[in-house]
Amino acid sequence: MSSSSADPQPFPPIGVKISTDLEHRASGIRARARWTDPATKQQTRALVVPDEDAATAFFDQLQRSAAVGVDLTVTLQDYIAQIGDRWKRGLDPTSTADVYSAGLKLRVIPALGHLPVTGITPGMIDRTIDDWETKHSPSTIKNTIAPLVRVFDEAVRDDILDRNPARSRSRRTLGKTSVFDVSSPRDTSPRAFAIPDLATLNLLADACGEHGQPYSDYVMLCALLASRSSEVAGLWVEDIDWDTKIATVRKQIYPSSKGLVVKQTKGREERPIPILQPLVPILKRLTEGKEPTDRVLQGLRGGVLTTANVRRATEWETVVHDLNLPQLTRHGLRHTGATWMADAGIPLHVLQKILGHKSIETTEGYLHPDLRHISKAAELANAYLAEQADTRRTAPVGPRQQPNTRRR
Repeated sequence: MSSSSADPQPFPPIGVKISTDLEHRASGIRARARWTDPATKQQTRALVVPDEDAATAFFDQLQRSAAVGVDLTVTLQDYIAQIGDRWKRGLDPTSTADVYSAGLKLRVIPALGHLPVTGITPGMIDRTIDDWETKHSPSTIKNTIAPLVRVFDEAVRDDILDRNPARSRSRRTLGKTSVFDVSSPRDTSPRAFAIPDLATLNLLADACGEHGQPYSDYVMLCALLASRSSEVAGLWVEDIDWDTKIATVRKQIYPSSKGLVVKQTKGREERPIPILQPLVPILKRLTEGKEPTDRVLQGLRGGVLTTANVRRATEWETVVHDLNLPQLTRHGLRHTGATWMADAGIPLHVLQKILGHKSIETTEGYLHPDLRHISKAAELANAYLAEQADTRRTAPVGPRQQPNTRRR
């Protein structure tokens, strides 16, 4: 891979006039373009090309650069450097932005960074992602493709590209096989990545507990509270209400490039979660004798447990493979609890509140397929009844008939 140039090639600013000339050499044709930059005065850019057609294409590209004010010959690595943090707009700076930045730095730039942005095709992206899928987990691939799509979105806005060549593949990649997903389930809903039953959950907790009791507790808390790792890490003793048997998720602790960050939940709203019976003795043990502002779960040395250090400490991939759960991730523990609550018949709107989903459609993904059909049938029936009510309200009212009082 060629590294990014410390002194990038100049390109003409918007609206300047470009003069060109050709110089034939033994090694090819030297195509030279000159213009007067209002700020830096005279500028020249030259390129040795094999023939006059290539020279014409080079000049045309510079002319288009002058029309839009962006260097259309820029490589992907240089373009990422030029736009800075613009592609991160709207992302959580302490979590999502960090992992997306790592995806760009560790995978996108080494694979595609040396190529001109305008020369990167959907086929190139397909083949690159195919290679990533043989080496990395689905979450790593997602966190690599997502920033790539965002960078190309910026290139479309800058008129460098007409369309985003990564966007169609980013949709097709969801649920694809990777080296860590050897079972390759056809069902890509959250249910497909959940633990089947409580006995298996206990086996997983025991296996992780061999590396230390906090890892066993971590497994049970994430699953039976249907919560993310960061939310379990951010659970304080005062968040446990034994009178109502409700745990309230109010914040999360998330590792970032600047260290651990305490922040609001992903949905920025508090979430009440019922304390299920198998979790009662675990939470009693974890909260007994602690101050209200103490963390419920701590690591072996009193630190915060994150999904990354749980994976390393427990040798997660080996443990889940031995339990015939090769597709299970730490986030799959949340899927497990959510799936069990859905199967238990918890009303959909209540489950949505417990899980903190903004959209009811996201919550429906945890329903059993048979229940989803029933839910859809209810929607159709409600729409039919609503249509009848609308028709009744708008129907013209005819003359009222008088009752027939004639005796027969």
